[in-house]
Amino acid sequence: MELALLGVLAVVVIVAVASIAPRLGVAAPILLVLIGIGASYVPGVPTFELDPHLILTVVLPPILYSAAVNVPLMDFRRNFKAITWLSVVLVIVTAVLIGLLLFWIFPDLSLPAAIALGAVVAPPDAVAATSIGKRLGLPHRLVTVLEGEGLVNDATALVLLRSAIAATAGAVSFVDIAWDFVLAVVIALAVGAVIGFVSIWVRSKIEDPVLTTAISFGVPFIAFFPAEEVHASGVLAVVVAGLITGHLGSKYLSPQARVSERINWRTAQLLLENGVFLLMGFELHALTNQVHERGLSIWTAVWIGLVLTVALTVIRGALVLPLVAVLRKEQELARERAAELDSVISRIDAVRDALPADLDHFPARHARRFAQRLRRKRADMDFLQTEGLSWRGGAVIAWSGMRGVVTLAAAQSLPSDLPYRPQLVLVAFTVAIVTLVAQGASLPWVIDRLDVQGSDEQAERVKLATLVTEINSAGLATLDNPDLRRPDGSRYPPEILERVREDTRRIGLRLAEQIARTDEDGPHAMKRALRQRVLDAERAALDDARAEGAHASHVIDRAQAILDVEQSRLDIS
Repeated sequence: MELALLGVLAVVVIVAVASIAPRLGVAAPILLVLIGIGASYVPGVPTFELDPHLILTVVLPPILYSAAVNVPLMDFRRNFKAITWLSVVLVIVTAVLIGLLLFWIFPDLSLPAAIALGAVVAPPDAVAATSIGKRLGLPHRLVTVLEGEGLVNDATALVLLRSAIAATAGAVSFVDIAWDFVLAVVIALAVGAVIGFVSIWVRSKIEDPVLTTAISFGVPFIAFFPAEEVHASGVLAVVVAGLITGHLGSKYLSPQARVSERINWRTAQLLLENGVFLLMGFELHALTNQVHERGLSIWTAVWIGLVLTVALTVIRGALVLPLVAVLRKEQELARERAAELDSVISRIDAVRDALPADLDHFPARHARRFAQRLRRKRADMDFLQTEGLSWRGGAVIAWSGMRGVVTLAAAQSLPSDLPYRPQLVLVAFTVAIVTLVAQGASLPWVIDRLDVQGSDEQAERVKLATLVTEINSAGLATLDNPDLRRPDGSRYPPEILERVREDTRRIGLRLAEQIARTDEDGPHAMKRALRQRVLDAERAALDDARAEGAHASHVIDRAQAILDVEQSRLDIS
């Protein structure tokens, strides 16, 4: 009963903090950690000890899956170089350098054990950084890089941690560790891809959005546990499954299923992500109780944690510098190669246009696919030119090294016979708290001082209006197809075709105009306000009808659904 009440109270605190944090200009995870620390010292509050196995196997998979589903695969691919550098190279280098530092500080600690703790504190948690970045309007590419880093770096750190712990128990060569790492990654990629494709195929055969959403809640665990059983990275398998699901869901899942999944997973993500930060704060009291005065006091452990925090910040900044240099060089090369690629695309288009329109043999199909790949490459070059990463953006990435609950959970998974284990766990906790509070709280100031700004809102609206016009034209072209037939093979009546054509054209023009306009007092704003007044009146009339009981409940529910759809259309207009 007491545990249930604490759970309900935690949900209330999470929702309250998540609602007021944007008004205070502070990321919710920071406030929740501080609240957890304060609550852990309140008399009468039970001492709470985090179960690392529960966090790493039950909480982490759905958090990463939910985040991966919302990262467009195209953006992940375009930023693959930056994401790989930050989530793999940076984590490995950080673990080794911090391990060497700890090996020097703790003479009784073996080098593999020191590297194990280095792997524990190596991966940053992107939740606080991305929430701040999105709120302050950071460039989309910068946010994507941080999100992508947060998806993969946990997998790198946990695989490295497992290898380092194995090395503490016996003689393991560097070649063995490298081979285990590569094998864990390759198998995880395969398992995640299979689970992602199979889950989408199964869910595409089910029409009920409730059932498809229920299946999605099992996908992260179906990907995680088989990968772990074959000694691969379950975390990476979950991320791959999530990326594939997010990429293919728009094509194979119904709109109702996507909406249901999005809402339910956002709710789960809110509670899980923020819940672990609240638990992280609660853990402080229990950790300090475990530290005994055996050659290393609590304050000594805290000071070592502060030293590691400074070292982690310096290492991250040092490795971000070459990344930004490479990306800026890539931006220059994209400008040079764009004109050459335009010439190749023009020649391919000329060959394709010379072929008969109804030709469908292999050379024609190959030409179309080749032209599509070239256009994608050209779009990638446009992306590199317009979404380049500046030195100021690199500074924001360097300062976004906040650690999270994975660091604490991984630290508590260290072997019990490890020298100074309680103190080392407290060191990891100190790193996590200091980076989260200090860097997280100062990140908005850093972004403001560096004047890092996102894309121009008006330009984005124009691009969206252009895209809406293009897809509307594709819809109109379908109506103009002379081979268009009804399911029974007969032609559609001309008057029906014309009516649908006019409706489609009118809706497309209206949407494009609404998107492109930003004036708050213009005709569109006034029409939108009036439409909202109409919907409010209709909703009030429906409430009266429900109260009077003049209509059947299922009729009332259908009318409510119609009004909800109209409200959704108005909200996105």
